[in-house]
Formats: sequence, C-alpha cells, structure tokens
Amino acid sequence: MGRIAVLDQQTIDKIAAGEVVERPASVVKELVENAVDAGASQITVEIREGGIGFIRITDNGGGIEKEDIPLAFLRHSTSKIRSAEDLAGVSSLGFRGEALSSISAVSMVELITKTRESTLGSRCCVEGGVQKSLEEIGAPDGTTFIVRNLFYNTPARKKFLRTEMTEAAAVHELMTHLALSHPEICFKVMINQQMKLQTAGNGSLKDVIYHIYGRDIAMRLIDVNQEKGSLCISGFIGKPEISRGNRSYENYFVNGRYVKSKIIAKGIEDGYKTFMMQHRYPFVCLNIKIEDKTMLDVNVHPAKLELRFSNQNLIYDMVQETVRDALSGRELIPEVTFHEPEKRQETGEKPPLEKMWKAPEQTKTPVTPQDKNLEYFMAQMRRRVEERHRQKPQILQEDSGYQAAPEAKDATIQESRPSGERAEQLELFDGQLLSREAAVRHVIIGQLFDTYWLVQYADKLYIIDQHAAHERVLYERLIRSLKEQSFQSQLLAPPIVLNLSMQEEQLYLKYQRYFADMGFEIEEFGDQAYAVRAVPSNLPGIAKNDILTELLDSLSDIPGTIGSESLLDKVASMSCKAAVKGHHRMSSAEARALIDELMTLENPYHCPHGRPTIISMTKHELEKKFKRIV
Repeated sequence: MGRIAVLDQQTIDKIAAGEVVERPASVVKELVENAVDAGASQITVEIREGGIGFIRITDNGGGIEKEDIPLAFLRHSTSKIRSAEDLAGVSSLGFRGEALSSISAVSMVELITKTRESTLGSRCCVEGGVQKSLEEIGAPDGTTFIVRNLFYNTPARKKFLRTEMTEAAAVHELMTHLALSHPEICFKVMINQQMKLQTAGNGSLKDVIYHIYGRDIAMRLIDVNQEKGSLCISGFIGKPEISRGNRSYENYFVNGRYVKSKIIAKGIEDGYKTFMMQHRYPFVCLNIKIEDKTMLDVNVHPAKLELRFSNQNLIYDMVQETVRDALSGRELIPEVTFHEPEKRQETGEKPPLEKMWKAPEQTKTPVTPQDKNLEYFMAQMRRRVEERHRQKPQILQEDSGYQAAPEAKDATIQESRPSGERAEQLELFDGQLLSREAAVRHVIIGQLFDTYWLVQYADKLYIIDQHAAHERVLYERLIRSLKEQSFQSQLLAPPIVLNLSMQEEQLYLKYQRYFADMGFEIEEFGDQAYAVRAVPSNLPGIAKNDILTELLDSLSDIPGTIGSESLLDKVASMSCKAAVKGHHRMSSAEARALIDELMTLENPYHCPHGRPTIISMTKHELEKKFKRIV
C-alpha cells in the first residue's frame, strides 16, 4: 500500500464534479433549480452542440450579491440551509452547495448577476475551478450563467458523453419535467437557436400539458384533487386509452421536485389495474405535497432524483386510491345500447335452453350465411353422433327452440352440458391440417362469433383464431420481404402527421434508414412534426397515428445501437396492429387464402406473441361432451 497523501483542491473538485455533473443535462438541472429557488418567474435555457459546447441559463430571480460571488463557487456553500437540522425541513430544490463548485471545476463558467437593490451588476469568470476575473458590469435584474466547453480539462469524462442529439434530448426532457412541476414559471428552451419549448407561466398545468404533449392528450385528461391529513395529491391522469409501452408518460412530483419512486409508480399502476391492459403504462402528471417534512428524506441521491419515505404504505395507499377513485367515478367506455331482455316469471327453475342457444331464425338479427353454415355443422355432428349411438337416445327438450336441419329431425341433445371444456391444442408437428395434401379435404364450416373459423378435417374440428393467424402471416411476410429487400409502398391520402417529442424524434432519426427500407415514406412537416406519406403495402393497417407512435415507443427499449435484424423483429412484431381483428366478418375465400398461406410458414401454430393460432377438438371429445360416450 502506498503512502497516504492529502489530495490538492483541484483534484478534490474534479472528483466531486463526477458525482454531480454527469452530462450537460446535469448542469442545466442544477442551474435551473437554483433559478427556481431564487424566485424567478421567467427562465430561459439555451444550448448548442448538445450542451457540450455552450449552455446559457437566464432568469429574473433575486440575483447574487457581489461579495457572495466568490463564496458561491466554493464547495459546500449554500443559501438554502444553515445546519444539519435544516435538512429535515428543506423545501428548496437545491441545497447541497456543490453545484457551482462542481460545474466550474470541469468547464469555463461566466456569471453575470444583479440584485434588484443594486445599481450595477457583477461579472465573474471561473475556469477549471480557478477564478479569473470579477468586475462590475451593467446588467438586468437576475442571473445569467454561461457554461462553455464542458469537460474540457477531463477528456476521459468527455468521451463517455452521447451524441449531441442525445444530450440535447436529455436537456429537453429535463425541462419538460421542470415546466410540469412549476406551471407558474414561464420556461423557454432553445436548442441550436430553435425554440423547442415555451410555456405561458400562467399557473395552468393543463396549458403546460397541452404545450408539451399536444391536443390529443390534453383532451383526454381526468382532474385529480384529493387531500388526506398532511398529504395532498393534485394534477391530471390520462384516460386508459392514453397508454404507452414504457413509463415515459408517468410524471410525478413531490413538493415540486421531479423524482423516481417505485412506491409511487406501483401505486399509480395498481390504480389503473383492471382499467388498462398488462404491460401498458398510463399518462399521469401528479403533484404530491407532503406538509409534514419529517415524512421524507430528500438527502439520499446526488442528483436528488430519489426520496425516502418514513411511511411507504401510506404513500402507496393514497396514490393508489386517488387514481382508482378518479377512474371509477367516470364513464370510460363508449355507450352501447342493447335490446331490452324478455321478461319472464321467476319460478326458481333453470333457464330454458333456448335462452342459452337460440337458432338464428328466432333472433332479431338477420340470418347470415355463416349462421346457416354453423347450424348445418351442428346438425351434421348430431346426426353422426345419433347414428353411432342410436341405442342410447337422449331426450331433446321439446321447447328448446333449436331448429335442426331436415336430416337431423330425430337428433337429440342433453340439456345439462358440462362447463369448463378445454380444447386440445394442435401439436406443432401434427402438420396434417396445414399440408397441401390435406387442403383438398378441408371443409370450411363457417365463422363463429365473427372471430374464429371452424374447419373440419378427418375426425377433428379445428378452430382458427383469424386475428392470431393473420398476425403470424403478416409477421413472416414482412420478415421475408425485409430480408429479400423487396419492398412496396402504399400511398396515404391524406398523409398522417405525427407530432413527436424530442425523444421520439431522436428515435426516428436514429432508425430513419430502416424505416425507408421497409417502405415508409416520411418527411419533415414543421417543428418536430413528420408527415407519413406511405406505409408498407403489406401492412396497410399500420397507417394509424397511435400505432406508428407505439412503434417508435417500442424502439426505446432497445439499448444502444442495434443491427437491422433486431430492428426488423421489433417492427415485424407490430404486425399484429395491422392484422384483421376479431369480430370482423371474413368471406370463405378470404379464410381459404389465409389458411393456404399458413401452410407456407415455418411456425403457423403461434402468433408472434406466443398465442396459439389453431386449436383442435376430436370427434371423440365432442361425443363425450354430449354424453354419447360415458
């Protein structure tokens, strides 16, 4: 072990800077939070080269006295607290006293500031932690920080920064959080001399949401305002239809501070449970105010992104109940009107069979060819069962109302049918149904519930989920065309205009070439807006605003830069969005074409998400269910 020595001040400052200044967004965060704490009502952020080359933060806050400027750049100097006891009740965003010292240690900093009471302002320049000048200067009230050449004296740190666009996106995301948590402040964000964010500062959170996320989300918000003891939760949550594949739309603030908390996130997501599909995440913008400062510890993370609660269960319960109550108190589904059910006297008897199974002729809906095919199929099954087990006739309830085909007049059925039947899944290597030899012997019976196709082959009944089957067909069709570089585009009239966030725009530009390869034609359409003028011809159903946005969201889960193969799989898995849905009537010719194409696939038995496309039930199983076999 070497001799122990005390480090010099510059080395100490650079080590400390490593804890506070991770990237340009870290610099912006510390300086903007100081501006908020200084009482500013207007804050402007300007960056160039992703903030690596230039950052300017201007505010109209209280300013810094000239004699305090040298102290401001020293470590552990702060105006927010005076003793350890103050940590328990700290309400400001910044308090550690390391921001200016850490930033100036790894960059060239220029400070221009003036208090309202002063006639002249002051200008101070610090490079690498060393003060170069301090002079009086004419200046407006408030403070301006200019940070140049970040990490110029620590090149090892600089090479770990991301691209300029990525760093700029991180700054933009940070500023959206600050704007949402402080709607009373007018924020302006300029990136490479272009205005990327501007809020009115009128105190309206809904206006800020509108400016950041757009009209579609602002129109689908539910107001939240609930108070319980020392806790108060206010803000907005989105209707369940506003959902994303990641948590990027979950914004929550504790006493005005943007934080990440597993407890709060779980409370939000559990509140949405039963209202939203699994693996989907909601839009929320909640401000949680905790009057009792002893309930939380803010001094647990260098960047102050995490908090520790003394009573986690209380926080979780409050968040979960608030979200659930807001959702439960509103009608969140389209109104559907049903025909009034027929009234009958309560006799305590079991409902007659016609209530459960009524022939098409007795319903108010028109009889379709599929209905007749299904009726004929059931009559045929019962006729065959009757012929085989004529020695064990069953009693057909006389008032059943079921109209059998002529050849099935003597067929019988038992009223009490067992529940919980489980169809046998087609084995992967069975292959008989989906072979060209078997295709000529397929008997397509019809469509059930506008979702499932019934196919008879040999002594089995096959049930095909048209949506899952179409998903698989589209998935492999797209993968094949992408690998073979054979693309065709289908023009859209009018084009779809996507208003992207900075992160979504970054994802699109990162994979722009691959989108073009797949047959998308996308061009710029204004500030962070893109017009989709054409989509792949074999995925016409993907031409929807929400589906295209979800496609971009799915790419955010991919770490780093990926190859085309991984991206192809991501995009192809979105084929389900373009697949024919359940409750969609298909003609027999369309069903035949779908089944024929299934035969050509490597794995026709599962959709891209693992659900089965085909299940089967043997004739023997049917006979057992009808009690023909005991």
